[in-house]
Amino acid sequence: MAKVLMKGNEAMALAAIKGGCDAFYGYPITPQNELPEYLSKHMKENGRVFVQSESEVAAINMVYGAAGGGARVLTSSSSPGIALKQEGISYLTGAELPAVIINVMRGGPGLGGIQPSQADYKQITRGGGNGDYYLYSLAPESLQEAVNLIKESFDIADYFRNPVMIAVDGLIGHMMEPVDFEQEIPKWDLKEKTWAADGMRGKRDKNVINSLYLDPQDLEDHNYKLLDKYNEMKEKHQRYELVNMDKADIAIVAFGSTARIARSAVEMLEEEGINCGIIRPITIYPFPSKAFDEIPSSVKDLLVVEMSTGQMIEDVKIVNEGKLPVHFYGRVGGIVPEAEEIVNKVKEIVGEK
Repeated sequence: MAKVLMKGNEAMALAAIKGGCDAFYGYPITPQNELPEYLSKHMKENGRVFVQSESEVAAINMVYGAAGGGARVLTSSSSPGIALKQEGISYLTGAELPAVIINVMRGGPGLGGIQPSQADYKQITRGGGNGDYYLYSLAPESLQEAVNLIKESFDIADYFRNPVMIAVDGLIGHMMEPVDFEQEIPKWDLKEKTWAADGMRGKRDKNVINSLYLDPQDLEDHNYKLLDKYNEMKEKHQRYELVNMDKADIAIVAFGSTARIARSAVEMLEEEGINCGIIRPITIYPFPSKAFDEIPSSVKDLLVVEMSTGQMIEDVKIVNEGKLPVHFYGRVGGIVPEAEEIVNKVKEIVGEK
């Protein structure tokens, strides 16, 4: 199939269909509205289910029910809508139910604004709801990468029996890029969903979908079982990209749209004789600590660039373990940092040496 020029939200919706999404449950909120709008037109013709629920809370509980029946389920929203879904997301993780959640991030806190933001980082990477849990969380920087990761995410969710979060911002949701929907994606070794409440048909004992454990020992055992899967994510499934790091004097740490802008800044800095690299987390949970083990000795500083007042910087400081100075540059309120701003910040840091 040739590349198709599509708007971000619509391309991500089509990627979900091609990833085997059986059902979508969601509620409108800017800047992700084109995603459910596209699915409302195309899920039925592909033999799938689309429901616009009465609220975000209703949507995530519909996801819980369908996932419990063994379906591949998707919901999408934007920042305050994701906040409303947090209780249901905690229930999904507690009951070990796979689902895919797309968050097209907007500015906050509260209703904030409808412009791009990355200020949901902590909400995404720290669980967001109650209890000890995490979501395997992917942060693509391009529309092609978003499409590929969404297609793969249904396998990832099934493999871990855990929700997967796709974290993009309004830029990716609204940009238009050519996309190839037939690119190969990794295949996961999946087991039959023998746990699903999909009807006994006289062949087995009933399955119960539940996250309630009244016996403290049972609940502790369950939490440690969940911890084992999070540890497997950390040990085996970190994803990242290193750009221009071989002879870099300074490295920018950025994810998503901000990493794209950082690429332009690196090219501009090279013209001025400054060697700058990029560490780009693709998984923001698990945070790619292994990338920081590959930093060459030439690097003397790290610059974290985010569309927030500084959230990922805390993870960078943790994995850096005080080895290198960590600097920050951020824009908020829906203002997207320009490459020239990053260049000036890098020059300021390098000039201090």
